[in-house]
Amino acid sequence: MGTVSATNARANLYRLIDEVNESSTPVTITGQRGNAVLISEADWVAVQETLHLVGVPGLVESVRQARLEGHQAGTTEIEW
Repeated sequence: MGTVSATNARANLYRLIDEVNESSTPVTITGQRGNAVLISEADWVAVQETLHLVGVPGLVESVRQARLEGHQAGTTEIEW
């Protein structure tokens, strides 16, 4: 994750927007009153979806259980 000052971010905003969209790498913008993080809209949507899914009661455990059952079932040998 790159870091730029708020002054630098203001002067190079369009370049930073292009950069985070092309690389999916967040940029930390530092300022005297606090810091912020610039990420692409696609990454923000992905974060929101992940938070929503993790918030669904029992979903994470259900996925874990399904993975375990899939591994325990093994594979079927096919004769050619």
